[in-house]
Amino acid sequence: MSARSKARKRALDVLYASDMRSESPVEALDRAIADGEGPTNDYTATIVRGVVEHQAHIDELLSSYSEGWELSRMPAVDRNVLRIGVWELLYADDVPDAVAVSEAMALVTELSTDESPQFVNGILGSVVRNKQTIV
Repeated sequence: MSARSKARKRALDVLYASDMRSESPVEALDRAIADGEGPTNDYTATIVRGVVEHQAHIDELLSSYSEGWELSRMPAVDRNVLRIGVWELLYADDVPDAVAVSEAMALVTELSTDESPQFVNGILGSVVRNKQTIV
């Protein structure tokens, strides 16, 4: 597993845990760093902070592309993988679109439901197709 793949997984851990606890992901990240349990790869913090900074826009896009699914009804893993994926697609200039989608697919395939890969792929595919009008 590449260093960036591990960073994405750790970012998902932080986002998921903070989502379940209804706490700020940045506060959770900062606490983990202060306690010496923080991520060893700076890309983890970049993802978490980037998702939080753009979360309103990301969640708006997810709501519009996930026909028939409210964010609150999505499995928490899927919701947070999608947030990471959309953030990488729209705001991480050094990550090719295909890599962002592939990495998101790997995470949900490993950690979520059997239906999750198709669901996540569909939403991220829509974001990729409409990227020029989104940004």
